[in-house]
Amino acid sequence: MSIFNTINTSASGLTAQRLRLDVISENIANVNTTRTEDGGPYRRKEAVLASKEEDSFQSFLRSSINAEKKHQPGVKVSRIVEDQSPFVQKYQPDHPDADENGIVQKPNVNIVTEMTNMISANRSYEANVTSINTAKSMAMKSLEIGR
Repeated sequence: MSIFNTINTSASGLTAQRLRLDVISENIANVNTTRTEDGGPYRRKEAVLASKEEDSFQSFLRSSINAEKKHQPGVKVSRIVEDQSPFVQKYQPDHPDADENGIVQKPNVNIVTEMTNMISANRSYEANVTSINTAKSMAMKSLEIGR
């Protein structure tokens, strides 16, 4: 694997973690949203990460026939899914979205979970930045040796 492949792989990780942080930020921003365009409370979202590599037989056959074709390892966000866990129900009879029993359905967002996911995404982002900086440093050292 070349230094440029290392940088490209880490760059894909940076992009994926940034999008993951965007989704987490949206969840935190909507922690009290009881009414959306669909009419119900906000439903928590989560980014699903997947490998950039194709795992199909056809991709392996293509790479074995075409030896100069190199795969691009890395990560991508394959989709953003909604969490189907039940909404939180609170008794708030004065709330405008309360039903006839005074129950309000709140979003299924847990701040502790979101903060934990945010720390994880932040650490992954930092690890990818460190990897890029290390590859850059190695390239600079190899240029110094060549002088």
